[in-house]
Parts: sequence; C-alpha cells; structure tokens
Amino acid sequence: MQHIQQWGETLRLLVELAGTAAFALSGVLEGARKKLDAVGIFVVGFLAAFGGGTLRDLLLDQRPFFWVRHVEMLWGVMLICLLSMLFMRSQHLEVTQKTIAIPDALGLGLFAATGVDQALGAHMPALVVVLMGVITGVFGGVLRDIVCNEIPTTFRDHQPYAVCAFVGGWAYLGVWELGAPGWLALLTCLLVTAGLRGLSLWRQWRLPVWLG
Repeated sequence: MQHIQQWGETLRLLVELAGTAAFALSGVLEGARKKLDAVGIFVVGFLAAFGGGTLRDLLLDQRPFFWVRHVEMLWGVMLICLLSMLFMRSQHLEVTQKTIAIPDALGLGLFAATGVDQALGAHMPALVVVLMGVITGVFGGVLRDIVCNEIPTTFRDHQPYAVCAFVGGWAYLGVWELGAPGWLALLTCLLVTAGLRGLSLWRQWRLPVWLG
C-alpha cells in the first residue's frame, strides 16, 4: 500500500513538472512574439508556469505553495526560459500564435488534471473539484496574456478553452468514480482536455459570441 501511495505522489509531481514546463515554454514564446527583453520573458514565463497552481493553492488554503515545496521547479523554469531564448535567437525562429497553441494545450491538460487531483485530496465537492481543475489550467495563461497586453486567449478567440478543462475535469471524476487507478484518471483528464483543445483549433469550433 505504501508503494502505491509513493507512486501516486511521484506521478503527481511528474505531471506538475510537465505542466509547469509546458506553460513556461508558452510564456517564453508569447514574450518572444511580443519582442520583450530577457527580464520580461522570464517574468512572463514564471507567471504562465506558476499562476494557475498558485491560485489553486490559495483557494484550497494549501501552504507552502507547490513551487515552494518543490524549489527545483523554479530552477527548471529559469533553465527553460534561458535555453529557449538562446535556441530561438540562434535559429532566428519566427514565433506565431499557432506555435504557442501547442505547449499551451498540453499545459492546459496537465494542470487541469493536477487541479482536480489536489481538490479531490482536499475532499471538495464534485463541482468545486472540477472548477479547481479549470482554474489551475486557465489562470496561468490569463496572466501571461494580460502581462503581454493581450485580451486573454480564453476570452478572445471564441474557441473552447476553459470548456475543454471543464469537460476534462468531469472525465477525471468519472474514471475515478469507477475505481480506476489514479494514473488512469490523470491520463484521461489530460487526453480529453488537450485533445478537445487541439480538435477545436483544428476544426475551428467557435463558442457563441455576445452580439448585443
């Protein structure tokens, strides 16, 4: 039983690390697209990587924050920002919105899964659990876009974004209620959330727009 619990904690940490890396990369790409200086790119990368998880920890009253408990995440994001900037400068890459969408969709799915997992561990009601997944997955990208003087993507492009995390959260709960292993619930949430986001971009799905 102890082995299973340790594997669960290891899986949670790996998913959190992967989501942090994906959103940090999306922040670096957005900062590069906006032609920010090195300090600006680091700031945007950190906000994208840690914004959603920090708000989740605040709402769930979890201390210390996840990036304080695992300070290696701070070093990792710094390294991602530095290496990404050096690589893009050496290759003279032109960053587009489509380029940013790839790590952004992956980070959305990963962080939605960790948000649901943390809220379940705090014994929250089902709707709160799902909304924690949405908040964790969406808020880092919102901060990234605001700092880059953009209306956040989740509100601007009229394509499903937070909705994808919402559906993914319920998919997590459905698998979990069936008694499946925790890793399978995490994987289901990731695939459903990121898959729906990718499919919405590919098929150009649109949410209803306010016409008033």
